Amino acid sequence: MTAHAAYGLAWALFGLTHSLTAGRHWLGRWSRLVYNLVALIQFAAVAAVGAWSLGGAPAFDLPAAARLALAAVHLTGWGVLLAAARFYDLGRLGGLTQLRHPELAEDEELRRDGPHAWVRHPLYAGAFLILWGAAVTPLGLATAVWGSLYLLVGTWCEEKRLERRYGDAYRDYRARVPAFLPWKGRC
Repeated sequence: MTAHAAYGLAWALFGLTHSLTAGRHWLGRWSRLVYNLVALIQFAAVAAVGAWSLGGAPAFDLPAAARLALAAVHLTGWGVLLAAARFYDLGRLGGLTQLRHPELAEDEELRRDGPHAWVRHPLYAGAFLILWGAAVTPLGLATAVWGSLYLLVGTWCEEKRLERRYGDAYRDYRARVPAFLPWKGRC
């Protein structure tokens, strides 16, 4: 098996299990926390396969301006991700709130404020920038490609879940606000 195929397979297995098990409540109030811990272990395995298969390849011979631009994209992605994280209940997202307060709903109410007024998935928007800004090596480029495919499929699954959860309110929000890139006139 080629290095890229091994890495792609690792990403596909991660994405498949992560998307298929999202929102399942097999373990009651422990479900979200266990889901996140399993995802963390799986992601570490994907990173290990990437390091093993593509980690030794040298960086691309890019002009300094291109490296600087990619570094700016990468850092902007972290800024977007961290700024957007302020608008989430990270305890609920991580699963700790469900353990401390099982009487609370697992999901937050539909967010339309802060970065959600501009894009529906600000964390994913930041992740895309992080991934593509780090595409300066064969491993970085492969990670950007596979990670982006995972984010697109994950977005599709998440959109279906959000539509089931919030109904017409989410359909109206989706019609008005773009997924990742703020478009003039739609925000």
